[in-house]
Order: sequence, then structure tokens, then C-alpha cells
Amino acid sequence: MHEHSAVLLDEAVDSLIVDPDGYYIDGTYGRGGHTSAILQRLSGRGRILAIDKDPDAIADGRARFDGELRVTFQHGSFAAIKDATAQFGVVDASGILLDLGVSSPQLDQAERGFSFLRDGPLDMRMDSTCGVSAAEWLSVAAEGDIATVLKSYGDERYARRIAAAIVRERALESINSTARLAKIVATAHPSWERGRHPATKSFQAIRIHINNELQDLDDFLSQVVDALKIGGRLVVISFHSLEDRRVKRFMRDQQRGRVLPKNIPLMEVDRGVRLVKIGRAIKPSSDEVDSNARARSAVMRVAERVA
Repeated sequence: MHEHSAVLLDEAVDSLIVDPDGYYIDGTYGRGGHTSAILQRLSGRGRILAIDKDPDAIADGRARFDGELRVTFQHGSFAAIKDATAQFGVVDASGILLDLGVSSPQLDQAERGFSFLRDGPLDMRMDSTCGVSAAEWLSVAAEGDIATVLKSYGDERYARRIAAAIVRERALESINSTARLAKIVATAHPSWERGRHPATKSFQAIRIHINNELQDLDDFLSQVVDALKIGGRLVVISFHSLEDRRVKRFMRDQQRGRVLPKNIPLMEVDRGVRLVKIGRAIKPSSDEVDSNARARSAVMRVAERVA
């Protein structure tokens, strides 16, 4: 059993639940922290569709909520939210939640290959049933492509230097373990930040690339408004700036609507405003960060469909 503490749990559920009889979608089930809390707030008529890329997460959910008729599980990506709602007959969701990033169980299981702190196969796939592993990609990727991923998705200052080291070392011996990759990155990295492993940014960047995380988020955002009912809430918890900037920009643009000449007296519906922000971005309290280090970079944003 791998413990996982859902970040901003109370804040997310308080923002999400607008109708105890409604249909809710947890697009990132993880280990069920948010799903469980949502269930506690729903009536007997309320429903949840829980989605996750990770087959282990779906297996956990089906076992944990065996006999709970209000929950349905779907193995897949939240990027296919339109298909999922159609498949399960969700006409209008009262709320949709995303808790982005990697979960604690994925980091804790060495065999999943996400962590540079635990030696294991260099996999990093959230969905282990399909796609290319990190080891497979690093074995064939061009040096320039590796550098671009490290810079774009990890903001790694020494991306070119690290990419060159990876290509050089893979010619000597295949890079198949997290420990080997972490050592290569650490050796190539000329400036170690106090309190932070030098492979942190590189591992994040490769994971984002392997799992298509940012494109999945973009695809989701392009569909999510249509999946919500009027008055329905969108709640997104992000863990790095690449995700949060996308969510922030999406909500801002939705609230702005069509760009029209100034001083034209139009209603919001005429401007194409379908979603408005609710409050400001929410961050974890110092107490939550002290008890759960994963929470330190979390940012939660909330919006409501209005048309």
C-alpha cells in the first residue's frame, strides 16, 4: 500500500461541489483522495466518473470502491474528456477536477521509473500498457531533441551539456535504469543547487515528454467547457509553471471572450464569454506544506461555466 495525500483536498472539493445531486468527473483519480472526499459530499443521486491513465490507479479504485454504485472508472487520459462523457452518457457535468502531475505511489514504486532517488527500470510511463518508455526514447533520440525537451519542459540551464553526455554515455552502454541516468545528469551538471538533486529538472522534462502531459492538458482545455453544465465548476491543481500558465491563460481568455472594439454595449453572452474565474489562485497553507512536501509548488484555479 502506497500512501498518497491529496493536495488542497478541502479547498478543491469546496470549490467543486455546486450540486450534491450532480455528476462529477475526477480526471486524475490517482489514489482516490479527491474522489473519496467528493463522494462524502454527494447525495444518493450524485455520481462520479473517475479517470486515470495509470492502470494501477484504476485497479486501486475498483477495489477500494467495490460496491459503490455512484462511482464509475475509466482507464484513459483526461485529454479524451469528450469521448468519455459521450461513452458514459454525461450530458452536463456539475464539476470537473484535475490534480496534475505525478502521484506519490508512482514516485515511490521504483519499478515505475519516475524517481531518481530509487533505482529501477527507466520507464516513466503513466500508462504502462502503451507508448514508448524513457529508456527507449533516450536510446534513439537525437542530441538536439533531447536538449530541446530538457530546456522546454524542465527549464534546464545546462540542457545541451546534459544531452551531449546522454548521447556519449549511451554509445558506451544502454541507459536502462533511473540510477544510471541520474548519475549521468549529475556528472554533467556543473552547478548543483543546494537542497536539490541536479537531475530534478531533467527527470521532470523527460517525464512530461514521454507522457505527452502538456498536449493532453491543451486537448482537455479545448473540450472542457462543453462538458460542463451552466453553473458547473472547473478546478485544476497544477504543480509547475508550464501547466499553471496554460490553465491561467485559458481561464483568462475564456473570461475575456471575443476581442471587440471598446465602448460597444454588449452582454457577456454576446462577447462569447462562457467561463469566468472564481476567486484568485489558491496555494497550500504552510501547515499543509510542512506535512506534505509535494504540496509546496501546488496552485489551484477555479472557473465556472456561465453560458
